[in-house]
Amino acid sequence: MELKLHRPICFFDLETTGTDITRDRIVEISILKVYPNGNKESRTWLVNPERPIPPVTTAFHGITDDKVVNEPTFKELSHTIYNMIKDSDLGGYNSDRFDIPLLAEELLRAGVDFDMKNRVSVDVQTIFHKKEERTLSAAYKFYCGQILENAHSAAADTNATYEILKSQLDRYEDLENDIKLLSEFTTRKKAVDFAGFIVLDDNGDEVFTFGKFKNVKVEKVFEQEPGYYGWFQSADFPLYTKKVLTAIKLRKLNNKLA
Repeated sequence: MELKLHRPICFFDLETTGTDITRDRIVEISILKVYPNGNKESRTWLVNPERPIPPVTTAFHGITDDKVVNEPTFKELSHTIYNMIKDSDLGGYNSDRFDIPLLAEELLRAGVDFDMKNRVSVDVQTIFHKKEERTLSAAYKFYCGQILENAHSAAADTNATYEILKSQLDRYEDLENDIKLLSEFTTRKKAVDFAGFIVLDDNGDEVFTFGKFKNVKVEKVFEQEPGYYGWFQSADFPLYTKKVLTAIKLRKLNNKLA
């Protein structure tokens, strides 16, 4: 079943120096852009992370320091990558918890004002886990009847993810062929930021999920402890989370001035 699209969707996969979305860096990115008319465009870039790739990570994806030493940095690629995804929804495998947060960090670090406000995301892993509970290679074999060659290469994983989603739509009659509805189905929680430090409560208000202000409304914290915002901005939190917190603070300030 082909996807019913009202706008393009970019399936993408990252290979990285590790799994910390704040500290680790991208070493390879592959994007498959699918248009509403069925046309496809794909690009893959090796990326110089400007730091050594740990041997344990190289053993996983096969990308060595020598392989990327002469490749462009993410900052050099950032505008090209952003221009490819800026008009699109996003899709991936475990993308809501890892790939999108890490990509957002890299873009913000490069000075690109990336935001998810006007787009949705579909995490194919969540559909798979809700329906079958398996890994990507097993998902590809289960849904597509094929062995995933070159697993853990960004291009192979990206194309497999796209093919799996189409097969999932064929298999599950209750899954709507609509990107917005698929996004809602694959959303694990109502997180305001990618990392889940700020979520929406039952009333739709932003609350913190950690520390001494766990389950306390963000705006209430700003009222009670104005210095908390400054501490948060100087601490080692993801850039996107800081961006979200700033937006809440500015909104509150604008409401007071209105």
